[in-house]
Amino acid sequence: MMEEKEVRESISLGVIPNGIMNDFAHFWEIDGDKIEETVDFLIKHRVRKVDLGCVRYSNANGDRCHRYFLNCINIGMTADIMNLRRQTRRLFGSRTLSFISSLFVMLFHRMEYKMKLKINDDVIDRKVMTLCIGSGPGYGQTPNAVPYNGMLDVSVVYHPEVVQLIEGIWLLVTGRFLNHRSVHPYRTREVLIESAKHALVGIDGRLMKTPVGPYRVSVELEVINFLIPE
Repeated sequence: MMEEKEVRESISLGVIPNGIMNDFAHFWEIDGDKIEETVDFLIKHRVRKVDLGCVRYSNANGDRCHRYFLNCINIGMTADIMNLRRQTRRLFGSRTLSFISSLFVMLFHRMEYKMKLKINDDVIDRKVMTLCIGSGPGYGQTPNAVPYNGMLDVSVVYHPEVVQLIEGIWLLVTGRFLNHRSVHPYRTREVLIESAKHALVGIDGRLMKTPVGPYRVSVELEVINFLIPE
């Protein structure tokens, strides 16, 4: 994205899934177990332009910064799971074990963050467990997101009881996350996070340094050439 538009237009990105979840690949029905099949369609070079999310923020030095994401940005508990997963992976050496152990730890690690958000005409000023803003499926938290419609899907999750939290994990795994009573979905072009103190921020599965002050998440329409199956 630092290149000129004509340079970007000459570049196409593809993916061979590896690891767990891979929900952005699954959106395009790319099977991580069929590597040869995936390579075959990549060679055929069928291109679909996709959106790119962007978060604009200030860092600790007061510099204006921006970061792009293809799938989603998570603020709060999900970002904390990412952090735990990174730490436990060093201990277990396994992606799957580290992910499961991180979820287990979170069952006993109640988390909520005082946030003030503006989504469309709604202002949310309350404690929130986790916030997912997805241009793509968002690890199952924004399952209806379409990465080429110029919109962001947003899931705001208020803090459930422990039993409801277990139910939420089950609904997440089975693709029915939005059915949970603590999940409040939105669709918008922009989200303003006026405050979210001490809440970790993860972009496409990687933690970033927590922004200082308000920050804004928006979407850029169809700016990346992405290789998809026939």
